[in-house]
Amino acid sequence: MTRHNGVEDPKALHIGGRPVAADLRAMAPDLSRRVLARLLDELPVYATLPGEEVAGDIAEIVQQSVRMFADAVEARRVPDETELAAQRRSAQRRAEEGVPLDAILAAYQLGISMVWSQVSAGATSADHTDLRELLAMLLDIQRRILCSVTESYLAARRTIDSEEHSGRHALMAALLSGTEPDGAVRAAPRYAVLTLRLERHPDEDAAAPGVAARRKIRRVREALDAFAQQPCLTAFRADRGTVLMPLDDDAVVLDHDGLRALITDAADVAGAPLTAAVAVADVAEVPAAVARTAEIVDLARATGRPPGLYRLEDVLLDYQLSRPSAALPALAARLEPVAGKPELLTTLRTYLRLDRDRRTTATALHVHPNTVDYRLRRISELTGLSAHRTEDLGELHASLVARQALGDRS
Repeated sequence: MTRHNGVEDPKALHIGGRPVAADLRAMAPDLSRRVLARLLDELPVYATLPGEEVAGDIAEIVQQSVRMFADAVEARRVPDETELAAQRRSAQRRAEEGVPLDAILAAYQLGISMVWSQVSAGATSADHTDLRELLAMLLDIQRRILCSVTESYLAARRTIDSEEHSGRHALMAALLSGTEPDGAVRAAPRYAVLTLRLERHPDEDAAAPGVAARRKIRRVREALDAFAQQPCLTAFRADRGTVLMPLDDDAVVLDHDGLRALITDAADVAGAPLTAAVAVADVAEVPAAVARTAEIVDLARATGRPPGLYRLEDVLLDYQLSRPSAALPALAARLEPVAGKPELLTTLRTYLRLDRDRRTTATALHVHPNTVDYRLRRISELTGLSAHRTEDLGELHASLVARQALGDRS
C-alpha cells in the first residue's frame, strides 16, 4: 500500500489490493517497453521512424507519460499544462519532422488503453468505487493530453508552414540576392555567413530517409540558434545548408574557437559529420561571402581535409591554386599520365595529406607499405615528379588541387 513517512495513505486508490500509483511506477520500464513494441507493430509510421529516434525520444516520452499517470493517480487530479510540457515539446518535434498528427494521437490512446488494462487487471467487486474513479481520471487525463498535444502540434505546423512567406524568409532572399531588404524585418549590421555540408545520417539509408534528414537539420538549426542566442536565417536541403548568423554591433571579432566547437557539437547531436566554412560580411557583402564559403567547403572536402570549420585563412594556398588562370590547366596536366589510374592518384593524395608517412598511408588505404612504395615509384616513372624529392612536392600538390578545381574527382 502507498505510505508516506512509513504511514499508509488511506486516500490512495487500490485495485486488487495493490496501490495503483506505486504499481504504475514500479512497472513503468516494462510497461513502456510493451507500449513501444505495440506502437511499432500497430502504427506503421512509427515503424518507419529512424531507429535512433524510436529508442531515444519516443521511448523517453512513453516512459515519462507512464510516470506522469502515476503522479496524477497519486494526487487524484488531472495534470495541468505545466506538467504536460514534455508531451507538448515532443509534439512540436514530431510536427517539425513531418510525423502525422493522427499517428501521434493514436499512440497516446494506445498507451492509455494499455495503462488501463494493466491497472485494472485483478480487480474485484470490492474495487468498484476505486475502479470507477480511476477510469474517470484516466479519461480526463486522456482528454487533456490529446487537446494539449494537438494544440502544440498545430501551432508548430502553423509556424513551419507560414515561415515560407514570413519576413525572415523574405529578408534572407533579399540578402542572398544582394537586393535591399524591404524593411519588414530589420537586417543585422553584419552576418557570420556559413556554408555547411552535411553527410548522411545512417538512418537516411533506412525506411524513412525524409524524416531522418529533417531531424538531422532540425538539430543543427537548434545548435546554431543556441550559439547565436537568436534565430539564424537558414536554407537547408538534406546535404547542404546556408546560414546567416546575425552579429551585433559590438561583435567586433567573431568567436571562431567557439564556432569551431559549435560545429563539432552540432555534428554530434545531428549524428552526421559536418564540414563548414565561415566568413564575416556586411549586408552588401553577403552574396560574395556565400559564394566564397561554398567554394571553401568544396575545396576542404576535395582535398581530403577532415570535417570541421574552415576559414579562408585555413586553405589560402589551395584556394589560390584553384583560381582560374592560364597556369591551371598546365598544372593539372602534370598528372595527366596517371589520370586513368585512380589508385595512384588516391595514394599520392593520401601520402601527402598524411605527412609522407608510408605506414600511416598504407593503413589508411588498407594496403601493404610496399604497395605504397610501388605506387609512388610508378607515379615518378610516369610523370617525372617524385614524392620523395622536396623540390617536386609543391608541384605535385598544386597539380592535385588544379585537377580537383577543374572537376577531376578521381
